[in-house]
Amino acid sequence: MKIRFLWVGKTKNKHYLALQDDYLQRLSHFAKCEIVEVKDGGGKDAEGQRILQNLNPNSSVCLLDVEGRHLSSHELSREVERWQNTGRKETTFVIGGADGVSAKVAEMATDRISLSFLTFTHEMARVILLEQLYRAHTIIKGFPYQK
Repeated sequence: MKIRFLWVGKTKNKHYLALQDDYLQRLSHFAKCEIVEVKDGGGKDAEGQRILQNLNPNSSVCLLDVEGRHLSSHELSREVERWQNTGRKETTFVIGGADGVSAKVAEMATDRISLSFLTFTHEMARVILLEQLYRAHTIIKGFPYQK
């Protein structure tokens, strides 16, 4: 299964960017991965339009949403494994801008998850998502990382 990450804005903090690159490299041992960054600004409708322009129509969309399902790492791993076992070819994880995502983007989501009850910066959320997906794959494969 291919994993795409589609998010608003660039990761500017060099420390978060280093972590992002590290976990992306680790995750790429389990799945083909791609990051697409769309320009921020103009409000959530303008950002939403840019997100929609970059969505693959054949991809399942998982929106990171404050009101999404709260999953443990093991529950996320079971979800990822279910996606793989049902023949899902591509999942795109969408992280909106500071104001969230437009209604049109939200309508495209087949899944919605929340990383935490806490609020994180977008740069932190990217790193946490990448790390949790890497962790999910190590759980699926039975690797010792998750301990």
